[in-house]
Amino acid sequence: MREVIFDTETTGLDPKSGDRMVEIGCIEMIGRVETGRSFHAYFNPDRDMPPEAERVHGLSAAFLATKPRFAESVDELLEFLGDAPLVAHNASFDFGFLNNELEKIGRAAINLDRMIDTVAIARKRHPGAKLSLDALCSRYGIDRSHRVKHGALLDAELLAQVYVELNGGRQIGLGLVDSPAADTATAATPTANAPWHRPSGDRPRRDPRPHAASPEELERHAAFVAGIDDAIWTR
Repeated sequence: MREVIFDTETTGLDPKSGDRMVEIGCIEMIGRVETGRSFHAYFNPDRDMPPEAERVHGLSAAFLATKPRFAESVDELLEFLGDAPLVAHNASFDFGFLNNELEKIGRAAINLDRMIDTVAIARKRHPGAKLSLDALCSRYGIDRSHRVKHGALLDAELLAQVYVELNGGRQIGLGLVDSPAADTATAATPTANAPWHRPSGDRPRRDPRPHAASPEELERHAAFVAGIDDAIWTR
């Protein structure tokens, strides 16, 4: 199943009071395995950047003034999202800003039935524990040392790892999906019809050894079977 993990950065906390989305980062997963495909964009919000918001993500009004407006990137974004379930941390916040931007340009809102909230999942799995992205990364041993400030794509990448852990851990994606990512991950796995090759290629592959019984072995086996008294297969 295809899912998209995403995160946003904004000018504040309330889209209905004039706050805008200024960055979005999306990671594609199929069968809970990252495919390597992503979408990332900054947006010019046509407004100032409050200092408290800039301290969180480091995006200044001057930097964003050179970026396209949401309407200029919306088609590419919606094409990437497709009809996949959308996973976010405290997802109602991100959905609120994304749908507010869509509403401003007369586009249809994204149905909330597609929303998967990792905070809600974490609350069920770890009641009473801290549920921030940082806290969950620490719980699951996910390296976030490069996260100096919030960033939509970086946070989506971290959340993708957390999401896998919240759903059972990394072993759930081993060879169980029909996708290019899974094909790559399992390409070296031996099958009944394919010989095993050492990944390093440091030894030549040997031909399979014969395992058929020789005529002498078959003769000895027949004599042994004939000597069994009251064999169950003769009853």
